[in-house]
Amino acid sequence: MPANYQAELVGVFGQPVAENPTGVMQEAGFAAAGLNWRYLNFEVSAEKLGAAMQAMEALGVRGINLTIPHKVAVIEHLDDLSPEARAIGAVNTVRLDNGRKIGENTDGKGFLRGVRADAGMDPDGKRVVLLGAGGAARAIGTELVLAGASDLLVVNRSAKRGETMVSDLLAATGGRVRFKQWEGTYPVPETCDLFVNATSIGLYPDVDAMPAVDLSGAPDGMLVADVVFNPPETRLLAAARKRGLPTLDGLSMLVYQGVIAFEMWTGQSPDEAAMKSALRAALAEG
Repeated sequence: MPANYQAELVGVFGQPVAENPTGVMQEAGFAAAGLNWRYLNFEVSAEKLGAAMQAMEALGVRGINLTIPHKVAVIEHLDDLSPEARAIGAVNTVRLDNGRKIGENTDGKGFLRGVRADAGMDPDGKRVVLLGAGGAARAIGTELVLAGASDLLVVNRSAKRGETMVSDLLAATGGRVRFKQWEGTYPVPETCDLFVNATSIGLYPDVDAMPAVDLSGAPDGMLVADVVFNPPETRLLAAARKRGLPTLDGLSMLVYQGVIAFEMWTGQSPDEAAMKSALRAALAEG
């Protein structure tokens, strides 16, 4: 059999993307599965997004991730959206279905898989406090309500943004979703089973930053999750562990959302441990 030097291509469109480590994780998965696939970081400005999406077909690109600033703008360049992406109003992954570009959102699904697989918690019937009202918060909130969370309290500094998100989630899910404005230090209530920081507070290089929250009233066993993956050990998680609370770091969500994208693109299940190990090593080196 002749050698095949043509790799299948996937990647990420965004600006900036030079420090995006997703490719390290995905290529570790490809190597472990014996797939001749490559993941490339494409620096794509907002005004060139349409041309980049058209180029997917011409170049034979099998799928793409979207990051800042394209998660909403890409929707007009797609043929269809998954129900979850439509409810969230943002896309972070595009898969091809018989040549049609389908928008997906794997962020919330990745978070949900991490809660179940790594933290051992079933969100069904759980009471959740969610910090933030950005894209990650929308994705996580949508998936948690669809998974059966009995109460979702969105806490955000901007009342307008938070109330808009709650209104959208109510319309999309029909679940119990509420809003509370975040002023000063937020006291975590004793009626909380899962506390999620879905903001970027604590993300490198601001590693000393921590959300203004008071964990002293948190009930024993409350899971504290942080979407910040760099560093994996945020000040919030360190404070939670000091209180004896279980934690879930942002690497979990990042890896599992990548695992789901891998499955969508290749039709195969990757070696999750290899992907997580490669990502941890890359972050440690960075």
